[in-house]
Amino acid sequence: MPLAQLLDWRLHLLVVVLSLGAELIGILKFPLGPGTLLLLPLFYAFIAAVLCNPHLFSGTKRVIPPVISAAAGPVILLSIMPFIARFGSTIGPAIEQLISAGPALILQELGNLGTMLIAMPIAVVVLKMGREAIGATYSIAREPNIAIISDKYGLKGPEGVGVMGVYVVGTMFGTLWFALMAGYLTSLDIFDPRALAMACGVGSGSMVAACSGAIAGALPEMGEELLAFAGASNLLTYATGLYVSLFIALPVAERLFTFFSRKRAGDNGTMNDEEAKLASEALAEDRPENQLGKTALVVAAVCVVGWVVNTINGASLIDAAPGMLILYVMTMLGLGVARLMPFYLPAIAWVSLVSIVMTLPWFPGSGWITEQLGFVNFLAIVTPVLGYAGLALSKREFSMFRQAGWKLVIISLLVFTGTYIGSAVVAQALL
Repeated sequence: MPLAQLLDWRLHLLVVVLSLGAELIGILKFPLGPGTLLLLPLFYAFIAAVLCNPHLFSGTKRVIPPVISAAAGPVILLSIMPFIARFGSTIGPAIEQLISAGPALILQELGNLGTMLIAMPIAVVVLKMGREAIGATYSIAREPNIAIISDKYGLKGPEGVGVMGVYVVGTMFGTLWFALMAGYLTSLDIFDPRALAMACGVGSGSMVAACSGAIAGALPEMGEELLAFAGASNLLTYATGLYVSLFIALPVAERLFTFFSRKRAGDNGTMNDEEAKLASEALAEDRPENQLGKTALVVAAVCVVGWVVNTINGASLIDAAPGMLILYVMTMLGLGVARLMPFYLPAIAWVSLVSIVMTLPWFPGSGWITEQLGFVNFLAIVTPVLGYAGLALSKREFSMFRQAGWKLVIISLLVFTGTYIGSAVVAQALL
């Protein structure tokens, strides 16, 4: 796509406006039974962007032309990169804590594979889903998992529809579902409470808070200990989850999809023509590391967007400037390494590794780097990503959502259940 289109000021200004509005609303909490339904700015930005999408309402095209929607697609992956750098920067300073953690905390991440063991056969055999089942079931579909799918397949294909569908359901109902599961399983007295607390760590921050809070509320005498286990588990999930998803979960999901597709009556396990076309289009997209000049300019644009949005719940433009510049440098260094390496590894992995190394305690200037990054709100720079994602949806994606929307709700709840129970089982076995 032409650089001028990717840098269209209308696209980035619209995302800034939508994201600022979402951040101003903040987090809304709705008590619901034993848990609380949390709505985050990420969700508002996505919904607002979808409502502004020219492919949803014909009248919108008069104000927001389809060319803006087309440009938003390639920008999504690049807008995720600074977040991945910020994500990796939380791991480096805590490396000693991670190394000293016990095997139960480390290996319970493998319990995430429970997402597929429960959800994949139902998605493919019962609900007759296509390759969107891969994106929907290979993980719990948080931001790093979206980045992986975006890098490998692109968010325009069925895999992208699957992961984004689960993400939206998780944003709306994941917190409540985790709280309900945790409280109920604690009352059954089947698992060690510490195992249930560790399993809380597989979710997002709001999921962890609701999940561990439900367990601590059920067992107040162990409250402090359980919250500590949940916190350490969440930290390790951020450290290892990206790589477990990339190197284990996604390949396993591909194989399971092929296996269960063949079990489906009249299905030989191969993609149909439409799915093959979508996959081919996604894989044919130019990777950002192969066009560093163009990428550098677009990454600069999305960093500016994140920098402005960060002013609401982060820091002022002046205070956050060094931190955003550091994220830009980390991103470009990671992409440069990806370009030079003789073997393929997704660019997001290299960006993450660069940010981890640069924030290790023994890296020169790591203390100052970590301090400056503290002015960049972790979630604020993700909000624009969902803005771009909502605008990027095409007629084809809306059609897919209409056909598979209710299925994705069912699969999402199965994914959350499989992830939590699978992680609790692994933690229980290793305690």
